[in-house]
Amino acid sequence: CIWCFEKCLKFLNKNAYIQTALHGTNFCTSAKKAFHLILRNALRFGTMAVLGSVVHAIGFFSIVSGTGCIGYLLMRAMHPNTSPFVPLIVMLAVAYIVARLYMNVFHLAVDTCLQCFLAVEEMGEGADFVPEVLRNFVSENERRIQSKD
Repeated sequence: CIWCFEKCLKFLNKNAYIQTALHGTNFCTSAKKAFHLILRNALRFGTMAVLGSVVHAIGFFSIVSGTGCIGYLLMRAMHPNTSPFVPLIVMLAVAYIVARLYMNVFHLAVDTCLQCFLAVEEMGEGADFVPEVLRNFVSENERRIQSKD
């Protein structure tokens, strides 16, 4: 259960830092704002977490497998008489590190965009900054959810 508590704290910590960057408030105030924002929009955060994890896995797999395939082909083309096993292992290790770093930044950017969108929506300002496609998508889904209730 300590693992679960640690994951919750890391999630709240990340969102508190995003709130600090958005609003310029201190950490404790930002953590409180982030917690309440997550509670008010739990379904949206859950959906984005699932979709973000899927995109994260696809991106990670694509980077590592693409690097491995291209590395193998390059090694075979440049040195056809040598075994590409050891260089390929090194390439895959570097690709793993790069993929982890890149996809973590991507995941943070997705979370930040979600919080920016929710902040603009809740403040009722800045409609000019929300893309028309996203605004239409959100309004259609809100109507659909309200019609089910």
